[in-house]
Amino acid sequence: MRQEETEINIKAPPEAVWKVMTDFDSFPDWNPMITRARGEAVEGTILEVQLTLPNGKPRTFRPRLLVAEPNKELRWIGKFLHSLLFSGEHYFILEPTEGGGTRFLHGERFSGLLVPLLSGVIKKSVQGFEQMNVALKERVEGSHA
Repeated sequence: MRQEETEINIKAPPEAVWKVMTDFDSFPDWNPMITRARGEAVEGTILEVQLTLPNGKPRTFRPRLLVAEPNKELRWIGKFLHSLLFSGEHYFILEPTEGGGTRFLHGERFSGLLVPLLSGVIKKSVQGFEQMNVALKERVEGSHA
């Protein structure tokens, strides 16, 4: 297993961050990593997500939503062929900060037999997380101002 996590502080409350990150229809307008998402932010739902890593081609997958706790956490799990080969538990955690802001944690737990062979993909995933974090911050702070 391998875990990668990024974070960014957003000058807006968790409710404002949650509203943007669960408005899947608007993702093509601002999100450089998750360029399309369809479904509802409801636990157990199967989403359709188009992921575009830096310098990569768009890939569509269908993760199952494990957690959808409004204003706190969104978490899904996806797999490649079989979970024994490669799976990723992707998460977004929103923590309130002093002054009414949000600490946004964005990461993934990678597991399976192929993890050691996919370090380049995982590295690009982390770059994508960071790009999405910045874009989310800009989107939320711009609409919350």
